[in-house]
Amino acid sequence: MLRFETAGESHGECLVAILTGLPAGAPVSVDAINRQLWRRQQGYGRGGRMKIETDQARIVSGVRHSKTIGSPIAILLENKDWKNWTEALPVEDIDGGEDKKKPVTRPRPGHADLAGALKYNFHDARYILERASARETAARVAVGALAKSLLGVFRIEILSHVIAVGPVRLDRAASWDELRALSEKNDVLLGCVDPATEEKMKAVVDEAYRTGDTVGGVFEVVAHNVPPGLGSHITWDSRLDGKLAQAIVSMQAVKGVEIGYAAEGAANFGSAVQDTIHYQAATGFTRGANRAGGLEGGMTNGQDILVRGLLKPISTLRKPLESVDLITREPALAAYERSDVCVVPAAGVIGEAMVALVLAQVFLEKFGGDSLDETKRNLEGFLEQVRNF
Repeated sequence: MLRFETAGESHGECLVAILTGLPAGAPVSVDAINRQLWRRQQGYGRGGRMKIETDQARIVSGVRHSKTIGSPIAILLENKDWKNWTEALPVEDIDGGEDKKKPVTRPRPGHADLAGALKYNFHDARYILERASARETAARVAVGALAKSLLGVFRIEILSHVIAVGPVRLDRAASWDELRALSEKNDVLLGCVDPATEEKMKAVVDEAYRTGDTVGGVFEVVAHNVPPGLGSHITWDSRLDGKLAQAIVSMQAVKGVEIGYAAEGAANFGSAVQDTIHYQAATGFTRGANRAGGLEGGMTNGQDILVRGLLKPISTLRKPLESVDLITREPALAAYERSDVCVVPAAGVIGEAMVALVLAQVFLEKFGGDSLDETKRNLEGFLEQVRNF
């Protein structure tokens, strides 16, 4: 089974990601991983932390001569900001350390601060926010790049774009060529394929910045060339739509997920929602549309997978909200540290990583293989079965 774990805190020495289960012989490019890490840091509305960190992956196990060897892969990502926190967050207690601490006693509404402090019995939310921070997603993007590399061997590609920032929404579908061109840009604004709509989105971010506020939005992840039959209908926890939903909602600040055109479908009659089925000898089974987002009955149906994440505005505001001090119990304004205004484009890149990890997992569950060649043989046998169906 393919699985991953991350460790590390926002201002700790480093982030660590461990990925287990990739077959031997899969290609690995550190440059490709670093490109994904760079993409995660881009976007109009990002904060001061992005000026400090330049994420670079350091692979310390599981890869030799640019190929996986079947053992767990460990990746380290240095936190350059650690040098400013070595005395505030040391691993071992030191004399006079109390004076160096940077406590957070005014929890931020919408963040993990208060819930985590209550759960772990901390009267200082610092330890909670350090791990709950979205800085952790850099580690997810690193291992997601490995999952993308595996899937790429089998022509499966995963990209994202922004379809809404605040009230401004893209009113058309994006083509695959537009998504690919967007992913290759080095001057990322808000990750929208339509320049006119993107300018309107930028105005919303500008307004949030002027007023000390933050703004959320919606990103869409598209998986292309996915074979049919991944996932299962037989148990609740093997349904692929459920796995994808959990992966997206596990991302910090994501409060909802949509697969295909779920909201539109909920407002219409069935005759206008279902994707009609057609057949031609040359191409096999086809669909009249893709409102289901490539998933039916918890399984892929051969069409592009469409997954949207609904991202709330992040919780750290320059104009802080009302809160209560954990020590005095007196009313207080919520704590503020360096913060972003809008992170929707970055969330799309993180969403790509999460979708890639889930798809790689169900892909290997179906086709297996301790080596890449074995996986290729198993896939080809299944595709032959589909062609001769």
